[in-house]
Amino acid sequence: MRLTSYTDYALRVLIYLALQEDRRSSVSEIAARFHISRNHLVKVIHGLGKGGFLRSHRGRNGGIELAGPPEQVNLGRVVRHTEGPLEVAECFRSDNRCIISGSCVLADVLQEACDGFLDVLDRFTLADLLERRRARLIRLLGLNLENASHLRL
Repeated sequence: MRLTSYTDYALRVLIYLALQEDRRSSVSEIAARFHISRNHLVKVIHGLGKGGFLRSHRGRNGGIELAGPPEQVNLGRVVRHTEGPLEVAECFRSDNRCIISGSCVLADVLQEACDGFLDVLDRFTLADLLERRRARLIRLLGLNLENASHLRL
């Protein structure tokens, strides 16, 4: 199984915003930090906003921020939102042309695997991703360390 770059970028955006805590960030800033196309990131951020994961503000003090605390951002919910139904094989799609679909149990096995994958993600939040590595992430992203000096690098 492989997540799309859209989901990968969405998770990176959420991590970045969680590290910023009470500060709004810009799309350009995040794109520069991760070396991601700004245009592609605009689509990702728009989708995260529609999903209720972040808020955007216009104007002079505008920017984007998490819609709630990192402890309330469930990773399984994020992946379900960004990926949609996990169609890991042709038999999951509406245009399925596989001639053995009605008799093969592969779809059942793959569905169980996908369910297990999402079950694991459901056990974690955005806060869990930052728990032990916050200061290291802040340093790698070149963020302001003033408020993170007490954290372990």
